[in-house]
Amino acid sequence: SFEKIDFDIIHWNKVSFKKYPIGLPKPYSDDSTQWIFHGNPFLSDSCLQVSMARLLGYRWPAELDKDMELSEEARSLVKSCDGLLSLADEDGIVCVPAVRGEMKAEERLERILAKVYGEDWSSETKNDLLSSAGHGGKSLESWLRNKFFIQHCKLFHHRPFIWHVWDGLNDGFAAFLNYHKLDHKTLETLIYTYLGDWINQQNHDLKNQVDGAQEKLSAALNLKKNLELILEGEKPYDIFVRWKPIEKQPIGWNPDLNDGVRLNIRPFMSVPDVGKKGTGVLRDKPNIKWGKDRGKDVESSPWYPLFKGDRINDHHLSLEEKISARKQVE
Repeated sequence: SFEKIDFDIIHWNKVSFKKYPIGLPKPYSDDSTQWIFHGNPFLSDSCLQVSMARLLGYRWPAELDKDMELSEEARSLVKSCDGLLSLADEDGIVCVPAVRGEMKAEERLERILAKVYGEDWSSETKNDLLSSAGHGGKSLESWLRNKFFIQHCKLFHHRPFIWHVWDGLNDGFAAFLNYHKLDHKTLETLIYTYLGDWINQQNHDLKNQVDGAQEKLSAALNLKKNLELILEGEKPYDIFVRWKPIEKQPIGWNPDLNDGVRLNIRPFMSVPDVGKKGTGVLRDKPNIKWGKDRGKDVESSPWYPLFKGDRINDHHLSLEEKISARKQVE
């Protein structure tokens, strides 16, 4: 048994004193998946990913919690990130093409990288970063369009907090969304302001007989239709949270972000596919499923009578059902 294992405490006390003569070091991490990560792209394990997250306005917990225990070096790196805040997007929407008077995502990302690297920023440095991301010899835009999201999903264990929405065309409309800012108003802004501007551009190009304008316009209008399905939230494009009673289920795209990516991303993956099977309007498919969870619910749980204690996630409710239930408790 565990208690019978020999342990030479005198020996290990000597080892610990030799390695840490003034005690254990305070927390520090270059791993962007950790809460104690300092947020500085330059010293991170994944510079491009961190820079893109910063562009979308994401900040790590170590930056926001002044009372978090960190090493002096980590705290100094947290402070150094203040110089990047002005380059962060305000509404959490960054589009690959230039729309609404904003620069292309590639240009905005490069501004952050140039700020991070300072005098060391060069074409060679950029290619080194792309090579480290498995995309050497290609452009930042190509990496953003084709590799960012799937790498982001893998890095953050298939719970992505930056979502890549696109229209299915390699040169069409695409946007990155900060999940933590993606409320009803932000989704409306994406549809009617950013995508709307892109649609206007394609209508203009179509009138001027620009090659490819009709294909881009059709793809954009199809994306708009799918996003409006998510905005409305009628089943099967709704969000179902098994631990909440029907009167507290979200109506339309009004997610409780604390319910997590797994549940809230579902409508984006459930609408008709614009690309790969099962991806909906997302560029790639995170490894997310909505099967039955392990264990049993207690009898007081809201869906116990229907599911007999099984922890079912694959369930849909109509808007009429939810609105009616909410009215009954008001």
